[in-house]
Amino acid sequence: MKSISEARAHGGTQGVYSHMSQACNCEMTFAVFVPPQAKDGPCPVLWYLSGLTCTHANVMDKGEYRRMAAELGLIVVCPDTSPRGDGVPDEPDNWQFGKGAGFYVDATEEPFASHYRMYSYVTEELPSLITENFPADMARQSIFGHSMGGHGAMTIALKHPDRFKSCSAFAPIVQPSTAGWSKPAFEKYLGTNDAAWRLYDATALVEDGARFPEFLIDQGTADGFLDDGLRPWLFEEVVKGTDIALTLRMQEGYDHSYFFISTFMDDHLRWHAQRLGTAK
Repeated sequence: MKSISEARAHGGTQGVYSHMSQACNCEMTFAVFVPPQAKDGPCPVLWYLSGLTCTHANVMDKGEYRRMAAELGLIVVCPDTSPRGDGVPDEPDNWQFGKGAGFYVDATEEPFASHYRMYSYVTEELPSLITENFPADMARQSIFGHSMGGHGAMTIALKHPDRFKSCSAFAPIVQPSTAGWSKPAFEKYLGTNDAAWRLYDATALVEDGARFPEFLIDQGTADGFLDDGLRPWLFEEVVKGTDIALTLRMQEGYDHSYFFISTFMDDHLRWHAQRLGTAK
């Protein structure tokens, strides 16, 4: 692991790091905020998964999470959204696919299968690196994300209910197997087998029996992607009659941007902290 930068923030440290990833077969960059409480012992870990076109830097620069994370004693890990580099296959003119659009799946179709393994990267390789290099209490982990990253957070939580204490999302893609901006990507990454798509679709996972105790979703009513790409009501409908608790908050007038995310970031951090045992 290489340190790219480290800066003091709210008594803690905001760092950016890189390493050679075996899962993605390229150099990967990620950000970690370590709160001041880490000097006294390991702190719980909150994973943030970003959306389409983003890197680790978008939430780091615009998410406004450090003050509250420092107050609550949370390590915040922000991975990239896809493999990077000259040798990574891409569609440069398509912002919904390729670099910046890994969709947190393990691709099975060539030429993408050798690099686009973001599911394994986020659930296996990067957690091992965090364990080895940071004062992290890996027995206390939670996960959240935005849009494509909300999709990733929810599917990962549903498939790893014993690992994560909580899961929340800002404007998640709750049914990517049918959404216009994700269905083409699924076909390119995973082929035409619908069964493979269901493994990375929150509504399908619940239909197929996956469970997680509760979710918090914030969604802006002025989000231009609401009706065609996000459709939180599909997840609201599928959890009815299950033991999954869902808090869906439709936030009047908010769009899909980091102005929306930063507005409700403190709420999400406090919500996770209550379930991670650090809330004051």
